Amino acid sequence: MSESLLVAEGPSLLPGASTSASSEGNVGGTGASGNPLSRKLHKILETRLDNDKEMLEALKALSNFFTENSLRTRRNLRGDIERRSLSINEEFVCIFKNVKEELESIHEDVQAMSNCCQDMTSRLKAAKEQTQDLIVKTTKLQAENQRLEIRAQVANAFLSKFQLTQEEMNVLRGTREGPVTETFFKALGRVKQIRNDVKVLLRTNQQTAGLEIMEQMALLQETAYERLYRWAQSECRTLTQESCDVSPVLTQALEALQDRPVLYKYTLDEFGTARRNAVVRGFIDALTRGGPGGTPRPIEMYSHDPLRYVGDMLAWLHQATASEKEHLDALLKLVTIQGVEENIQEVVGHITEGVCRPLKVRIEQVIISEPGAVLLYKISNLLKFYHHTVSGIIGNSATTLLTTIEEMHLLSKKIFFNSLNLHASKLMDKVELPPSDLGPSSGLNQTLVLLREVLASHDSSVVPLDARQADFAQILSCILDPLLQMCTVSASNLGTADMATYMVNSLYMMKTTLALFEFTDKRLEMLQFQIEAHLDTLINEQASFVLTRAGLSYIFSIIQQHKPEQGPLANLPSMDSVSLKAAVVQFDRYLAAPDNLLMPQLNFFLSATVKEHIIKQSTEMVCRAYSELYAAVINPVNEYKDPETILHRTPQQVQTLLS
Repeated sequence: MSESLLVAEGPSLLPGASTSASSEGNVGGTGASGNPLSRKLHKILETRLDNDKEMLEALKALSNFFTENSLRTRRNLRGDIERRSLSINEEFVCIFKNVKEELESIHEDVQAMSNCCQDMTSRLKAAKEQTQDLIVKTTKLQAENQRLEIRAQVANAFLSKFQLTQEEMNVLRGTREGPVTETFFKALGRVKQIRNDVKVLLRTNQQTAGLEIMEQMALLQETAYERLYRWAQSECRTLTQESCDVSPVLTQALEALQDRPVLYKYTLDEFGTARRNAVVRGFIDALTRGGPGGTPRPIEMYSHDPLRYVGDMLAWLHQATASEKEHLDALLKLVTIQGVEENIQEVVGHITEGVCRPLKVRIEQVIISEPGAVLLYKISNLLKFYHHTVSGIIGNSATTLLTTIEEMHLLSKKIFFNSLNLHASKLMDKVELPPSDLGPSSGLNQTLVLLREVLASHDSSVVPLDARQADFAQILSCILDPLLQMCTVSASNLGTADMATYMVNSLYMMKTTLALFEFTDKRLEMLQFQIEAHLDTLINEQASFVLTRAGLSYIFSIIQQHKPEQGPLANLPSMDSVSLKAAVVQFDRYLAAPDNLLMPQLNFFLSATVKEHIIKQSTEMVCRAYSELYAAVINPVNEYKDPETILHRTPQQVQTLLS
């Protein structure tokens, strides 16, 4: 409320406010508009204090000490403001005095610092004049020091690039019995790198240093290779156990030694010798002692079973060869020189060479004991299979193991064919007579059983297809040709029908035996041709038998031999109508029961199909003979009267009755 009153009575605070207050009544009473005081009041009253910031600030400052709005305080307001202004000025003067004193103190300090700097400058100027020579010398020494430091850095870089550390040299020159670790190969690689880098140095003007470094590295490298070779040789000599673990360090050693072909070759030879002793010992143990704890059992325990005995030995060698190949692959996996595969094949051949003698002796004993043609052939196929399999592991190089297996294969094959030839010669030495039923003889059956067993083992063998096919022709020649000859000799004293029946039965047995196996197409065709030839004989015999029994054989032969110049058939002896009618009566009996006129040999055929074929073909021949007879009788040239009364059946009717 005090502020509002102060604002309301603001005009009285201005100069002349007392006079305006005393005349306030007159202004209100007169209302004259031309009075200056009135205009001034109106102007003040119309003033918008909200827009006068200075006035607002003044009023705010005034409100801090103008607390009571009374006549007395309003009259003393000017004096209060002046006193307050004076107080503020006095306070400002006091504060400024302090500032002045502080500035004077700072000025004194600055002046002292200026004097000190001038003193120091003069002293430094004097010192500089006195030490100018020393500074020049120091600058020269610093430049020289920088040059020496650069030279030291170059020398250190040169040494680090072209020299080994003492630790690396100690590793390369270690004791002969000391172990070889990864650090050794790093140091050896460092030597090789230095030798390669020196080649660049030799092309510069530093040839003397390059030659010295080259000579030093060469001596150190030879020492390292000699130590590495001795260590690798010692390691290889320890690999005599059946299970061989090639360490990674030994693999790295062979990789490093490939730069020295002689040492590399000697190390491989040492490895091969050690593994050869291990394989020979393992093979003898497998033959006589068996596996750990007796499982698997010793191979010698199956010597009574030739096929298993030979198969177990070859299977063991196959597994051992594959294992040794894997060991060498692991040993030489880091070697990059040409001919690594040839090295592996050569070493594997050397390793397996030790078992060739005991293997050969045992297989020869089995083969020479002549266990039988079938077993000999199975053993021959088994040897051929393992020769093919092992050659896939160690290549086709002429290793002793492959040579031994090939020799045993040829030996077993030779004795097998000797056995077949011996069997064939026995067949020819004592030829059996055909049995009464004209079936295959016992010798033929036994030989076909042998052939069937041989061919069955041939089909089930694991020999490659081309190799099996190559042996097949020789086997069939050794067995079938003597059989055919034996059958021919055996049937030579038989009649035509009996011989043909016996040969058809024998050939049929051979054909059914061969039809079960592959690679027999040519032989089957040959047998079929022979069977058909004998079947033609039997068909002719059966047709002749029917015509003879039916009374038409003689008549048919006269008709076939008759010539026109001989005159009509009716005038020939035994060709008159009465004779023909008598023959037709016998033929009618045949037509009534054709099965009664069968050769007894037809009941001996092993194949019903063959018998039916003979009957069918012979019946057709009989029908053709009757057709010729019918044509001759009804032919007017032959002068038969009433031919229908002689032959009352047409050829079609006869064929229908016999079909």
